[in-house]
Amino acid sequence: MLYRINGMEDHIHILSDLHLSFALADYVKSIKVASSLWMKQSSYFPSFRGWEEGYAAFTCSYKEKDMLIRYIKNQQEYHRKEDTQNELKRIWMENGMEPDVRYFT
Repeated sequence: MLYRINGMEDHIHILSDLHLSFALADYVKSIKVASSLWMKQSSYFPSFRGWEEGYAAFTCSYKEKDMLIRYIKNQQEYHRKEDTQNELKRIWMENGMEPDVRYFT
C-alpha cells in the first residue's frame, strides 16, 4: 500500500492506493476515527477537537503518482496562491461538476 501524508493547518492530503473491494467512504471513516482517537489522547495536538464532517477524494492514474507526491510535498506553496476552498471549487468545475454550496463557507 502506498501512503503519502502531509498536512496544513486546515486540511490534510493523503495519497493512497485502495483495493476495489473497499468502499472509499468506509476507508476515510476508519482513517478519521482512528486518527481522531489518537490525536485526542496525544499531548501533541492539545487544541484538536475533531475532524470536520466532510472530505474530498479524487481518483488518479498510477502514472500521476510522482506529480501528486510533488504537489503534496509543496502544498504550502500552492496554497499561498490559491486557498483550499477555491482550489476545490476549481477542481470540481474543471471536471464538469457544480460546486456544492454545503461544503463551502
